[in-house]
Amino acid sequence: MSEAPRELTLRALLTGLLLGALLTPSNVYSGLKIGWSFNMSIIALLVGFAFWQSLGRALRLPAWSLHESNINQTAASSAASIISSGLVAPIPAYTLITGQQLDTLPLMAWVFSVSFLGIWVAWYLRPSLIVEGGLRFPEGMATLATMQQIYSHGAEATRRLLVLSAAALLAALSKLVDSLLWSLPRWAPGAQLERLTFSLEPSLLLLGFGGIIGLRVGLSLMLGAVLAWGLLSPWLIAEGLVVMPADASGPQFALLIEWLLWPGVSLMVCATLTSLGLRMLRARREQSTRPLKPARPNAVPLFGLTLAAVLVVIMQMTLFDIHPFMAALSIPLAVLLAMVAARVVGSTGIPPIGAIGQLSQLSFGVIAPGQVAINLMSANTAGGAAGQCTDLLNDFKVGHAIGAAPSRQAVAQCFGILVGSLVGVVVYQLLIPDPQAMLITTEWPAPAVATWKAVAEALTAGLGSIGTDIRWAMVAGALTGIGLGALEGLLPMARLRWLPSSAALGLAFIIPASISLMMAFGALLAWLFAARWGGLAERFVIVAAAGLVAGESMAGVGISLWQLLR
Repeated sequence: MSEAPRELTLRALLTGLLLGALLTPSNVYSGLKIGWSFNMSIIALLVGFAFWQSLGRALRLPAWSLHESNINQTAASSAASIISSGLVAPIPAYTLITGQQLDTLPLMAWVFSVSFLGIWVAWYLRPSLIVEGGLRFPEGMATLATMQQIYSHGAEATRRLLVLSAAALLAALSKLVDSLLWSLPRWAPGAQLERLTFSLEPSLLLLGFGGIIGLRVGLSLMLGAVLAWGLLSPWLIAEGLVVMPADASGPQFALLIEWLLWPGVSLMVCATLTSLGLRMLRARREQSTRPLKPARPNAVPLFGLTLAAVLVVIMQMTLFDIHPFMAALSIPLAVLLAMVAARVVGSTGIPPIGAIGQLSQLSFGVIAPGQVAINLMSANTAGGAAGQCTDLLNDFKVGHAIGAAPSRQAVAQCFGILVGSLVGVVVYQLLIPDPQAMLITTEWPAPAVATWKAVAEALTAGLGSIGTDIRWAMVAGALTGIGLGALEGLLPMARLRWLPSSAALGLAFIIPASISLMMAFGALLAWLFAARWGGLAERFVIVAAAGLVAGESMAGVGISLWQLLR
């Protein structure tokens, strides 16, 4: 009889938790800066493999097994994806609107509870979506392909890790020099364009994210920046819809964003909801012969799901003074929307967490109009559950392919969200001690926060509180979003590259033009490199880009904490 493979070992779990704790601040930082985060599975996979392979040879330890790598990446990715629980979106938006800020321990408990709910939803979806349904889950397949490659060619992992480390070190040093020694040059084509936020920021993080998002999204960001900040903003000033002070100098982001975020948010929300509905229908047709079959009843998962639901309801009642009925109503809605998100991610690889959040906001806007806490925090339940559900399903896809035990992956995921909740909340509160003064500014654009805040205000205060000019802009943004969303949902993937990304177009209205330009530049550089050296690009571009993102964001977190202590 062959020996069972080592899987949920202490070293595998601790390695994943340590890497998750180190990588979580990176996602918190980038989420507040540009509204996007990065899946950390492949980074954790490479670092864990290289470390234990080297240490194992030196100390003659047992080999770092394939199943241990899987536990490592499961725990690390769950910790780093904790921002889907609301840390960079509904939670700050709640503070901006109400002025109330949760203390550290209650916030940790809230973030953990909504993520904990998503784990058990994923457990019950696993049999139908992965074992029987066979959905692709492209993100999980990318992790699996990397895992198989480094185990068949061990030296490849070392080479990729060297590229990752070099890029991270370069980005960290650049950030340290810019923040602590002397400011790197920021070129602007003129005082007028600088007031409209057009400049080139010396940020390797933005270049790295540009390399990750690809040319289509990068060019869409550039197009959106030109439309919003280059054409619409000067018109707003000329027509007197936005009053620019005569002595204004430097980027006037805070002044212009109060108008621009409304059409941008309308475009993003309508586009994502339209494409989400169409993708859901497509996924449903593909799985029509395989209806959802929940896992067979089991005491532990059933207890976990019940405990998670009770925790979420109690948290809403005690922390946000939400009526017990409304709090309880958020549970079935969260489960339903997590199922929708799981099908979309399984088919396309695109996590529609923002769309899920806005859809739940709209639902509670109808059920309980005018109530900010319900609109934001009950909706936060759906977004947080969907985020962890889709993350674990990607990990389950990898585990199913290599014959891993799903129960052990679920344990690793639970420990991962515990560490992520502790680290993520501490980092968020240290970075943003005063959300009302610091967020939705040039330094911290926080586009996801702006989106949740705008939707909540529109649904609670009513459209009558918004100016006529802004309402027409919202209609134009909504119609544009519906059109683009319909095309994104109906066109085959091969033709989408010729269509502007609706998410990127809307996002460009909510972040400074300088950020969009640098991300577009990074996307263009990655595309040019791939066109010239295709084989090298496939192996190293994403790894190098991830290193730039991780290096600068972690250095930025460290600098912010250092300045706070001083």
